[in-house]
Amino acid sequence: MNWRAIRAIIAKDLRQVLSNKMVWLPMILVPAIINILMPAMITLVPLLAGLDAMDTGEMDVFLKIVPQRVEPGLSEMSAIQQWVLLSTSYLFAPMFLIVPLMMASIIGADSFVGEKERKTLEGLLYTPLTDDEIFVAKLLTGLIPAQAISLFSFVLYTIVVNAIGYNIMGGVFFPRLNWLPLVIWLGPAISVAGMGATVLVSSRAKSFMQAQQSAGALVLPVVFLMISQTTGLFFLGPSLIWLVGVFVWPAGLWMIWVGARTFRRGKLLASI
Repeated sequence: MNWRAIRAIIAKDLRQVLSNKMVWLPMILVPAIINILMPAMITLVPLLAGLDAMDTGEMDVFLKIVPQRVEPGLSEMSAIQQWVLLSTSYLFAPMFLIVPLMMASIIGADSFVGEKERKTLEGLLYTPLTDDEIFVAKLLTGLIPAQAISLFSFVLYTIVVNAIGYNIMGGVFFPRLNWLPLVIWLGPAISVAGMGATVLVSSRAKSFMQAQQSAGALVLPVVFLMISQTTGLFFLGPSLIWLVGVFVWPAGLWMIWVGARTFRRGKLLASI
């Protein structure tokens, strides 16, 4: 592997990302909405409107499936404390996965099809780099910033949640144990799976918008996790998060392997 050339491609692609509003704007808006606006609303609305003015039926269902060993003092908390703790630490947890998934997907969608639209793909494909080196560079272009933004989003979310809920909970209460595997295990796995699928789509799509729309379907499994946990189908605790990652990692690595095996510059040159 010519890592010097790979780093050069990554640097070039990241500069292109920063110059394309259709790419960098969602990279700012998505984390801002998920990690600032939504947790602030979840925490502040019951304080301003009162729990009586809200539909807490979903929370009642959720309370029944939270294992005692995970939150032993939950039953002793007030209703507002239960709301803040469960909504920000557990009900909202699957939403966090949208950040690494969307970041990898947005950049991945721009990886090849963006080169086509900018008329720079032909020059890239005529370089002396091997097919594998080009493919690895495109993957890392998405995965590196996706993980960096994901970690920054987690820090931001931690600050916002603790700042708003500090007086309610009587101190710093976040993060809980389920967020450790969520951030360091399942989040990266989701990024790898999203990047693998999106690069496959991007290498065949005719426009950035087409590739991005196709990648949007990747959010559906995350939505399923949210709905399933809200309805009491299962509890997304630390053990289940580790287990889900065991399945997502092989799926993501398999898609990357398929992409590397099927990527041929001759096919891309023919499609220009």
